[in-house]
Amino acid sequence: MSENLAKGDIAYLDYEIWVSQPDGSFRLHDTTRDEVAKKENVHDEKKVYGPVPVIIGSERLMKGFDDALIDAPIGEGREVLLTPDKAAGARDPKLVQIQPLREFQKKDIDPHPGMEVVVDRRRGTVTAVTAGRVRVDYNHPLAGRSLKYVYTVVKRAHTPEEKVRAVLDMDYGLPEQFQVEIEKDAVTIQVADLCKTDEKWFPAKFRVVADLRQAAGMKTVRFIERYEDRGLQAEKADATSTMEATMPAAESPAGPPAESPTEAPQEPAPEPPHEPSEAEKPKSQPRRRPKKEEKAPEEL
Repeated sequence: MSENLAKGDIAYLDYEIWVSQPDGSFRLHDTTRDEVAKKENVHDEKKVYGPVPVIIGSERLMKGFDDALIDAPIGEGREVLLTPDKAAGARDPKLVQIQPLREFQKKDIDPHPGMEVVVDRRRGTVTAVTAGRVRVDYNHPLAGRSLKYVYTVVKRAHTPEEKVRAVLDMDYGLPEQFQVEIEKDAVTIQVADLCKTDEKWFPAKFRVVADLRQAAGMKTVRFIERYEDRGLQAEKADATSTMEATMPAAESPAGPPAESPTEAPQEPAPEPPHEPSEAEKPKSQPRRRPKKEEKAPEEL
């Protein structure tokens, strides 16, 4: 008897996302499969290909895909076609707006077609620059397109530690570099050395707390940063100082997941420490682990 997913499960997916074209064909938009990316000539040498974790029914995925994953069998390849209303929605001509070029120049931004920008906390794409004006399209990049998902649920996280590491993988990446200790409904996470100097870790930390509460049932999350003092004297070589940050889950705000071109339409979320409600949580496609630097859109 096959094992099926349920709402709230954390599962690892292999997937392909194909986007409809005006001629009726489909173009590969994103994939976790190395061989597919190579075949379609979109392979990225900087990307680490492989299954990615998602929380089922968390309303972060395109609605049609999120619905398809509930009760999906584990280990069985499937395909689902989403019409625009179940994906990124229809295109809205009102979301294509003209902005004065001087407003960009005041921020030392040189806009050009294809550039992603943030204007008044709204993310958009520059489509034209003419006669002192900039046309910005605030529609989702996939608005008005049908999406075809070809996917396999590879496995489900079962044990508390598997769930904790899956959340770290989903919200930040490099889960193997964190030390994890779990006692009942409390988890202590020794932060990876990389996080100490990575500005992306701070917002990711709040997402980790929120997801551990939601998907792993952790009421208390403690983060420990360990610093070793290697002084000049040999007898002090093993001396250590530890800074522990205890973050009770009930008091810990959640920050938004980083946006990607495959996310569902949303308003930019506020910075931590505001904790969004369930209705405010952003929707996203299965998140790729952040193995490479992604250029942030210019902010106006």
